[in-house]
Amino acid sequence: MEEMPTSDIHPFINQVQQGNKQAYTVIIERFQKPLFLYCYYTLRDQQEAEDTTQETFLKAYKHINTFVPTYSFSAWLYKIAQNLCMDAIKRRKKEFKIWTACKDLQMEQAQLASIHLVHDYLDKLTEEEKQIVLLRSLEEYSYEEIAFIMNLRPATIRKKHERLRKKLIKEKKRGVSRYEHSF
Repeated sequence: MEEMPTSDIHPFINQVQQGNKQAYTVIIERFQKPLFLYCYYTLRDQQEAEDTTQETFLKAYKHINTFVPTYSFSAWLYKIAQNLCMDAIKRRKKEFKIWTACKDLQMEQAQLASIHLVHDYLDKLTEEEKQIVLLRSLEEYSYEEIAFIMNLRPATIRKKHERLRKKLIKEKKRGVSRYEHSF
């Protein structure tokens, strides 16, 4: 199935707002995979990410009449997901675990080492920094959309992102030698 551009989702949003429940399946199909990946990289637990993704869609459906297209629908949806992910992190109150799905997928050693390296980088960041990195790099949101999601100013996000980029580049240079034996 060819991916639908985000701008083409508005007619379906309008239909759902007018009571057409079936139109919501199109919205779910469009955003389910990227939203799950966002939740998964934030929570690092497949089951919890699936639950949070489902809860995001339920909450969005329940409150779809409050959506105002000031920002994109996807930014609104991701803001809901981000809030739910932060709630989940607060509930469990413990450190992130290494991506357990790696064992199930039986990835090659190099792929596994790369994943560990990414997780090591993410583990060194604060929750706010992780959100900025994931929303900007993984989800490719604009600074304005990230600012909306995180309740910060776009200039603040831009500056924090630049600092994070430099921090991660520096960390990567230090960390490569640690994993060279895996490649």
